[in-house]
Amino acid sequence: MLLNQSERPTVRHYQILTMAWAGWLFDFYDLMLFSSLQVAIRRDLGLSEAQFSLLLGASLASTALGGLFFGWMADRLGRKLVLSVTILTYSLGTFCCGFSSGLWPLLLFRVVTGLGVGGEWATGQTLVGETFPARMRGRFAAVMQTGAPIGIALATVVGAFAEPFFSRSFGPGWGWRACFFVSVLPAVLVFVIRRFMPESDIWEEWQRHPERKAATGHDFLVLLRRDGAIRRLFLLGLFLAITDMSAYWFTYSWMPKYLYDKLDFSMARSGTWMLVTQAGGLLGYLSFGVVADWKGRRTAYTLYSLVWALGLFCVTWFWSYIVILPVLTLLFMFLVGVGTGNFSGYGPIFSELFPTRIRNTAMGTAFNLARGVQFFTPLIITWVATSAWLGVEQGLGIGISIGAFFALLTGLWVWTLPETLGTRILAADVVREVGTR
Repeated sequence: MLLNQSERPTVRHYQILTMAWAGWLFDFYDLMLFSSLQVAIRRDLGLSEAQFSLLLGASLASTALGGLFFGWMADRLGRKLVLSVTILTYSLGTFCCGFSSGLWPLLLFRVVTGLGVGGEWATGQTLVGETFPARMRGRFAAVMQTGAPIGIALATVVGAFAEPFFSRSFGPGWGWRACFFVSVLPAVLVFVIRRFMPESDIWEEWQRHPERKAATGHDFLVLLRRDGAIRRLFLLGLFLAITDMSAYWFTYSWMPKYLYDKLDFSMARSGTWMLVTQAGGLLGYLSFGVVADWKGRRTAYTLYSLVWALGLFCVTWFWSYIVILPVLTLLFMFLVGVGTGNFSGYGPIFSELFPTRIRNTAMGTAFNLARGVQFFTPLIITWVATSAWLGVEQGLGIGISIGAFFALLTGLWVWTLPETLGTRILAADVVREVGTR
């Protein structure tokens, strides 16, 4: 019996979930740590806002290449091996950032980090999607996704509290470097995965299937085949990922700086408010899976996108009205986090739309091409924020609020995709009529 045919999760399910969750937690931690350390890095390396935006954008753009390459590798060589390689890649990239002496070495190491970050998510979500029973796939995919807000929270704590401590302990200029050095520790996960985590039995069965030999060799090209149903699904899913990813990065790329500049908060207090947002994110990620398994993927996406847009509009456009009552500002920051829970929908939707032979390729390519497009997000926010006719504080808030419009578009666009609640995943599944359960 395959793992996804079990009546209830077993020890092997929880081993897969734990490793995929930990990989995603440190994936997001390594990606967001850079933003949390931006004040110290810019000060010590003398970087301008435009240069720092280039570094942020390059990190996101390189995730697209990582998603494409590692997605292809996972469909060819296995989920378990590639999950290990991606974790090792982003851990070493982050570690090397601590040796940077200027813009170009730091750019190189951020690209290496981005390559690993880009490959990890799809591999972990593919493992969860292929091995958990259909009736609870959404809930456990959501549990894996909670690694993101916890990773952001950890990066926030390190940037707001550990960096000043390291600076006092080791001297000026060493605080942010020490944060990067200690961030190599997730590489230990590689040894745990290799020893304890099982491979996806759906993928292993596909390797033995008679159709496999005839089907291989066109893993990526089949996504764009003109006469295939997969191309339409891939392009619709790619656009969904772009709108949702844009909403996310417009929200978070400069949010710590927005709080720092808008209210003249200390970095520690700004970090505390970001933790409130991540607490909302943790609730949002977990609850999304329950709603998605109850009412369907599309309904859940729309509901959480509306909550996200509401919270973001209130902390940007209507800030001057709600700041009178500080509890309201915290409430709407919390709602921003809750709304981002719709990211828990990616894993189930993409797992259920695409066949085993290209599942990891499709998920990794769509998710990380969308993240690669976010190269332009920090540049756009910087341009809006420095527009003379808006003013720095006002412009930064307006730039961040663009994310609310992308959130609303995401809630509408998801209805172009079929409802996949309850779809069975088979080893030799072929392109089928979408929505067949």
